[in-house]
Amino acid sequence: MNRIDRLTAIVTQLQSKRLTKAAEIAKRFSISLRTVYRDMRALEEAGIPIIGEAGQGYSLVEGYRLPPVMFTQEEARAFVLAEKIFEKVTDRGSSDQFRSAMLKIKAVLKSAEKDQIEELSPQVEVIRMRNQLQTEEKSKFLQVILDCLTNKNPIEINYTTFEEERTNLRVVEPVGIYYAFEQWYMIGWCRLRNDYRNFRIERIQELKVLAEKYQPDAHPTLKEFLDQVRSSENLTQIEVFVPYQAEKYIREQKYNQGFVTEKRTDLGIEMTFMTSSVEGFIRWMLMMADKIRIISPPEAKERMRELIEEIKGNM
Repeated sequence: MNRIDRLTAIVTQLQSKRLTKAAEIAKRFSISLRTVYRDMRALEEAGIPIIGEAGQGYSLVEGYRLPPVMFTQEEARAFVLAEKIFEKVTDRGSSDQFRSAMLKIKAVLKSAEKDQIEELSPQVEVIRMRNQLQTEEKSKFLQVILDCLTNKNPIEINYTTFEEERTNLRVVEPVGIYYAFEQWYMIGWCRLRNDYRNFRIERIQELKVLAEKYQPDAHPTLKEFLDQVRSSENLTQIEVFVPYQAEKYIREQKYNQGFVTEKRTDLGIEMTFMTSSVEGFIRWMLMMADKIRIISPPEAKERMRELIEEIKGNM
C-alpha cells in the first residue's frame, strides 16, 4: 500500500470509532509508531481536523466526515465471504440486520463491483451443522443479548444444562458473548449460583429482558474474565499415540480439544493435550479407539477401557 492510500485508510479508521490509539494504527498497517506520528502530522498539514489526546489516542473533530470511500475489488469480494459466513453462525435477527447493512454497502459500489459480487455469490457456500439460533423461537437471542449488554439490563432465561440436561430459571447479568467451537456463548453473573457462569446460547429455551439495570463496574470485562478463566483452569495433561495413517482424522479437531504439542517418531505421533474435561476428551478419542493409544495418565486409560466394555455390553 502506498502512502496516499494509507493516509486515506487512516482517516477512514479514525471515523470508525471515537478514539483510536497509535498502536492500533501501527498494527493494522504494519508500520512503526514513528511512521504513525509522521502520517498524523501530514494529515493535519493537509487540513484534516485531528485531535491528539496525550496518552489516549487520536480522534476527528465531531461532525467531520470524508465522502464515501470507494472499495477495492478485493474488499468487495470479501463482502461475499462475510455475508455467507455471518448467515450461518448467527441468529436470524442478526442475519437480517447484516443483510440490511450489506444492501447499504452494495449501494455505494461501482456497477462493475456489483456485477462481480452477483456473479461470485452463487459460487461460494458455507456448510455447517444446523444452526439452532436460526429457529423461530431463538431467532433474535443474539440481538437481545447485545441490547442488554449496551443498556445494562439483566435477563431472565430458562436454561438447559449440558451434563444433567436439566432446565431451570436463571437471572443473569451479561458480561459479554464470544464465538468458539462453532457455538455462541454468553458469560454472565448468575444470581441463582451467585457466581459467573458460561452459557451456551443455543441452550437458552426462553429469554426475557428485565426492566431494572445492573452496575457494569461490578463485573470484569469479557477479556479480563476469559484471561482469568484460562489462568485458573484446572487442566489435565493427556498424552496420546497416533499412527501416521490415522492423523488425518483428527488433524483439524485436535485444536478444539486442547492440543499443545507433538513429537514425531518412526512409528507415529505422540501428541500432548491439556483438557478441563477428561470424560469429554476420552469420549472424543473413542471414535479412534481402534487406531490410537492413550499413553498417560492411568485414569484416562482406565476410563477408555470402561467405555469400551460398556459398548461391548450394549451390543
